[in-house]
Amino acid sequence: MAQKVKKIPQRKCVGCGNGFPKKELIRVVRNNEGIVSVDLTGKAAGRGAYLCKSVECFKKARKSGRLNNNLGVAVPEEILDELERTISEKLVKDADK
Repeated sequence: MAQKVKKIPQRKCVGCGNGFPKKELIRVVRNNEGIVSVDLTGKAAGRGAYLCKSVECFKKARKSGRLNNNLGVAVPEEILDELERTISEKLVKDADK
């Protein structure tokens, strides 16, 4: 009997619009109370938007307001700053591997 191929969930980056495996992206989530946070586990309840680990994509999404549109709320500046730091740290960690 042939072994079943496991399907890898794909998500679209709100910055560049390219599809990636879900685990390669950083998720930003808005919960039921309207609070926005960076969800590194990818499992938090709420409406999510995904960004690839590229500072250029983040800047594009920030400038165009795509994160606000996808989440349906204005994303606070401190969350955007945290997200930029997270992406920069991920790039450094991935470069060290």
